[in-house]
Amino acid sequence: MNYQQIDTTTANSFLPMVSVVVPIYNGEADLSDLIKCLTSQTYPRERVEYLLVDNNSSDRTYTQIEEFVANSPITIRPLNENQIQSSYAARNAGIRAAVGDIVVFTDADCRPQPQWLTALIKPFVNTEIVIVVGEILALPGKNLLEKHADRQDTLSQKHTLAHKFYPYGQTANLAIRRSVFHQSGLFRPYLNSGGDADICWRILQSNIGRLEFAPEAIIQHRHRVTLKELASQWRRYGRSNRYLHELYGVDLMRDISLKEVGYRLARWLIKELPQNSAKAIAGKADLVDLLSTPISLFSARARTEGQRNAKLPEEAKTIEWLE
Repeated sequence: MNYQQIDTTTANSFLPMVSVVVPIYNGEADLSDLIKCLTSQTYPRERVEYLLVDNNSSDRTYTQIEEFVANSPITIRPLNENQIQSSYAARNAGIRAAVGDIVVFTDADCRPQPQWLTALIKPFVNTEIVIVVGEILALPGKNLLEKHADRQDTLSQKHTLAHKFYPYGQTANLAIRRSVFHQSGLFRPYLNSGGDADICWRILQSNIGRLEFAPEAIIQHRHRVTLKELASQWRRYGRSNRYLHELYGVDLMRDISLKEVGYRLARWLIKELPQNSAKAIAGKADLVDLLSTPISLFSARARTEGQRNAKLPEEAKTIEWLE
């Protein structure tokens, strides 16, 4: 991974055609805010298309996309992926239809800031760069779980970029040269987690080019607000660990046992909680500090369950190719 100075004059005149691919499943509630963010992009509108791929939604998602097409000042192309229920299959449909030199990925529940595309595309002026990863920040939240996740930088790309096998970017904020898909293949369409690491690692292992981080290319994403959503998120992280272990032999995350959870909760009750309570009284801590340990243990336990119970389906090993 590189953090390289870019010649400003050259970068400002570098305006490749860009295709933004957004897989959407039952995204009716998110579409209006998403379109507002896409319409506010500073990247020249005539140089970007937005491919919104409905993945067999049961709500009005596709109808709503068509309505936006008729009234939007930006180029929106509605697509369908109804054969495979998978965000990666939907992204493949977008890649195949894309006319841009650069394919950008985000999600329906993401909120790109106005400079997002401009900052994300700029590093591609260097022809050796084939993957650019933008940053993911949290949308403002008042919920305890949201505040805890924000404190932990749960969504930040700094975690995936620091992976000891290879760095990678989450598909909530990722850009790839379309030409490399001919050599690396597309996403594994039947994979339900870990596909972002897989596509980046296949590209990097092929020595096609380098990955660059663009910290000013920012999208915002909402944290989970219920324990059910939080558990689902961390079980998915656990499944991803298992799948990538089976595909690449990377180390599994350390399991956290019920015995360890019990020990750490006892330590929290006896030591940490009294200490942090005193700090809270003095105005030096808040509820997030008081409950950080049990929330973290809850998440870790969910990740352990996801990793332990997952097994990579045989069909998920399939790679689709760009013809």
